[in-house]
Parts: sequence; C-alpha cells; structure tokens
Amino acid sequence: MPALDPGRTALVLVDLMERIVALPLAPRPGTDVLAAAGRLGTAFREAGAPVVHIRVERPGVETQPPGSELVAELVHPGDETVVKRTIGGFQGTGLHDLLQKRGATTLVLGGIATNLGVESTARAAADLGYELVFAEDAMTALTADEHRASVQLDFPRLGTVAPVAAITLGGAE
Repeated sequence: MPALDPGRTALVLVDLMERIVALPLAPRPGTDVLAAAGRLGTAFREAGAPVVHIRVERPGVETQPPGSELVAELVHPGDETVVKRTIGGFQGTGLHDLLQKRGATTLVLGGIATNLGVESTARAAADLGYELVFAEDAMTALTADEHRASVQLDFPRLGTVAPVAAITLGGAE
C-alpha cells in the first residue's frame, strides 16, 4: 500500500477504554490491539498527523461504569478525544468538523469492536466521502467470526484493509 499523506490523514481509534479492552475478545486480546494502536499513534504523531480517540458514554446515567476512561498510555498531548453516545463516532459528536478542520480526507481506523463501533464509524465516514484504511490488527471483536465478517466482507467494500506494518505515512503526494 502506498504511503499516506500525513497532511490529509487522521488516525481514528474507537472505544479503546479500560473496560472494553479487558473483555474476552477475538481473534486477538485487547492488549494486542493496544500495542498495535500504540505503534500507529506513534507513527502518526511523528509525522504530524492527527490522532483521534473516540470513547462511548452511556446516555441517561449519572455515573459511567468503572473503566470508562480511555486507556491512559494510549492518549498523548495533542491527541483529540471525542465522546459518543451511539454506536458510531460521528452522530452528534462534532467528529466530522474536527476532521475537516485538521484537513483529513483519509481515515485510518482501529478499535473495539470491529463489527460495532469501528464498522458503524466507518460506514458514516464513507457516507461523508472519506477514504478509509482499516488497520486489521489494531481491532478485534467479541468473537472471531464477527471480526472476520467485517474485515473480509464489509470493509473491502468501504476501503483498504491492511496490517499496521503496511500503513506508512510519507510526504504529500
């Protein structure tokens, strides 16, 4: 896959929260997703490209469940955080405006769960005209079958599926 333009690309990580990362997940544990997402985050920051974290809050409750914060070591100064109250990251969050202000036309997506938060965010992003790259090893689901269905059937219709190691940022094209 060709190098992505850091001036037009944003990394969007969905629901990498303590309580979600700790769930029994497949095809890989949440700790593996965190490691892969961390490598991507470092590469994006070094290239000057935006890193956006999305976390969910349950609507209509006074207090969020324990572990509802993003995994602390994943978030760095200068990263953006968006709070959602639906499955996807765009509805009512200001994510699109944030990405537009940063000049993003391509999104690299990762997170948990592949077939829920990541896929819902991806579908809305595709509807908004973003080019999409799916970091396959920076996501996982509740079951391996759910992950595979998204990665093998749905995501190729929306964009490019690639391992983290193949996702690079280069100079403007």
